[in-house]
Amino acid sequence: MCLIVFAWQVVPAVPLIAAANRDEYYAREAAPAGPWPDQPRIYAGRDLKAGGSWMGVAQTDAEAAGASPRFAAITNIRAPLEHKADAPSRGQLVSGFLAGSMSPAEYVEHIRAGADAYNGFNLVIGDRDTLIWYSNKGGDDPRNGQPLAPGIYGLSNATLDSPWPKVLKTKAQFASLLCLGAPDDAYFEMLADTTRAPDLRLPETGVPLEVERLLSAVRIESPGYGTRTSTVVKLYADGPAVLHEMLIQ
Repeated sequence: MCLIVFAWQVVPAVPLIAAANRDEYYAREAAPAGPWPDQPRIYAGRDLKAGGSWMGVAQTDAEAAGASPRFAAITNIRAPLEHKADAPSRGQLVSGFLAGSMSPAEYVEHIRAGADAYNGFNLVIGDRDTLIWYSNKGGDDPRNGQPLAPGIYGLSNATLDSPWPKVLKTKAQFASLLCLGAPDDAYFEMLADTTRAPDLRLPETGVPLEVERLLSAVRIESPGYGTRTSTVVKLYADGPAVLHEMLIQ
């Protein structure tokens, strides 16, 4: 994912609501969201190059007995000067949590020692009871690797709640839609905004100005790279997780 906004323990009976766009090169093949043949508990899109995912849910074997479904999503940290060509795929961090049985806190501790081998990432993992943001570029942010407090959060290609224009705009729209009890169609409309930010508000991430302009839109459109999917996820207090995906390219 390259943009995700989410509400944690804000809406009664729906502990988590998330809306996200995945941006990627069109040439990188991916399977649409669905059950994985080799991991049928996982429901997610799949990167067919490295085998991982960018966002998904998983129902536990004991779901009927009240065990919680699982959620995971990832965004990249944009830092071209720090890019490691031989780094493992960050999508494996998503599928690893969804396929496993560790709690969110246990999983963070499990991956922490090897986190620097990956290029920069933001990982959001959780269940009905706990949601954690963990980044290998999280620095001194006291929230990094800890259970998040109830609230509305936003991520793009910097750390949690970095005030990039599309994060600020989408968080505000998302909060309004939550207050209105809007249907999923309204979240997908929010994610379809192709307006680019003014130059004075653009972050400086080490890419050329024209690229910063292109990447500033909520939904990115260009000949070779852009928003591939939009996704809305809900974890209910009583019931299975629900993931709706809209294919763009």
